[in-house]
Amino acid sequence: MVRKGRYGRPNHEPWPFGHRAAGYASDVEDDPAGEDAATPSRWAGHPPSDQTAAARSPENPPGRVVVTGGAGFLGAWVCRRLLSDGWEVVAVDNFVTGSPSVVDELDEHPAFSFVHADVTRRLEVPGPVDLVMHLASPASPVHYAALPVETMLVGSQGTMHALDLAQVRGARLVLASTSEVYGDPLVHPQPESYWGNVNPVGPRSVYDESKRFAEALTTAYRTSRGVNTGIARIFNTYGPGMRTDDGRMIPAFMTQALRGEPITVAGDGSQTRSLCFVSDTTHGLCALAASGHAGPVNLGGSEEISVLELAETVCRLAGSSSPITFVDLPEDDPRVRRPDTSRAEELLGWRPRVAVEEGLRRTLDWFEEQLRSAA
Repeated sequence: MVRKGRYGRPNHEPWPFGHRAAGYASDVEDDPAGEDAATPSRWAGHPPSDQTAAARSPENPPGRVVVTGGAGFLGAWVCRRLLSDGWEVVAVDNFVTGSPSVVDELDEHPAFSFVHADVTRRLEVPGPVDLVMHLASPASPVHYAALPVETMLVGSQGTMHALDLAQVRGARLVLASTSEVYGDPLVHPQPESYWGNVNPVGPRSVYDESKRFAEALTTAYRTSRGVNTGIARIFNTYGPGMRTDDGRMIPAFMTQALRGEPITVAGDGSQTRSLCFVSDTTHGLCALAASGHAGPVNLGGSEEISVLELAETVCRLAGSSSPITFVDLPEDDPRVRRPDTSRAEELLGWRPRVAVEEGLRRTLDWFEEQLRSAA
C-alpha cells in the first residue's frame, strides 16, 4: 500500500538512457547564456533559516524543494532542516544506501512527501519546484567500492537529470560535491582554487571523478543554459544518523570502541582529517542554497586532527579499553585534508560551530543507542 505523501514508480520498468532527449530539458530553449543570465528563482533571496521567524511566516513560505538522496545520512538532516524552515519537501531515494526508517520518520510531517526512484534513470516530480538539493550518491569508501558503476552513474546521469529538472522548473540547484575532488592534496589547506591531485584509475576514482564530472556538468548548465546553480565541496561530515556499517573512520572507531574490539587505524595514523558535525554542514548547504552564489564553496571543519589522535579520543570518550591496532594504509588515502573556508565565511557568513569533542560525544550517544537496540 502506498502511504501518505508517496508517489513514483518503484516497480516500473527502467527508463532507457536517452528517453525524452537525455541531457536536454524539454520545452526549454537551449540558447547559450552567460553566468549573468542565471536568474535566481523566486525563493533565492530568502534569508537563511536562523533569521527571524517572520521571514518564514505562512504569508512568505520558502517554497518547494526536491532533495535527492533524501533518505541518506546527510539527506535526512537536510530534509529535517528544510521542513523546520517551512519548506515543502519532496525526498527522492532508491534505498541503495539510504534508510526507509528516515522516510518513516519524516512521513509524520504534513509538508513531506517521498518518491521512490533511481535518479540515474529518470527524475520526475509533479508540481512546482523552487529548489533542487542534489545529494544522491554513495559516500563511504565501502559503499562506492561495492557500487562502482552506480556511483559513476549517479554523478553523471543522476546529476544531469537533477539539472534537467531544475532547468524545466526554473529552480536553483545545489550540488553536494566533496573534498575528494582535491584527491591527495599537494596544497594545504585546500582552497577552492586548487585543482587537486587525483588518480583517475585508482580505487577511489569512481567517487572522486564522478563528483569532478558532476561539478563540470553543473557549471556547464549554468554557463550555457542559464540554470541557477551552486556547488558545495563537503569535507568529512559525521554525526547521529550514520550507519553502524558505514565503513568510514568515525562509525568504525565508535562501534569498535563500544564493542570492546580492537580499533583499526590505517597506516601509522599520522594522516590528518578535519571534522565537521552534520548540523554545521547542513546549515552551510542551506546557506549556500539561499545565497544564490555559484561556488564552489568549501564546507568543513577548521580543527585538524590526526587519525591516531581521533582513535584515542573516541576511546577516551567511550570509556573503552579497546587496543589500537594498525593496518595497511589504503591506496591513494589522502595524507592531509583540511579546507580553507574563508570563501564560505565571506559569502555565506558560515563557519562550523560544534567543537569536535562535543560532536563526538553526541555521535557516540547515537551509536551506543543503535548498538543497544540491535542487541
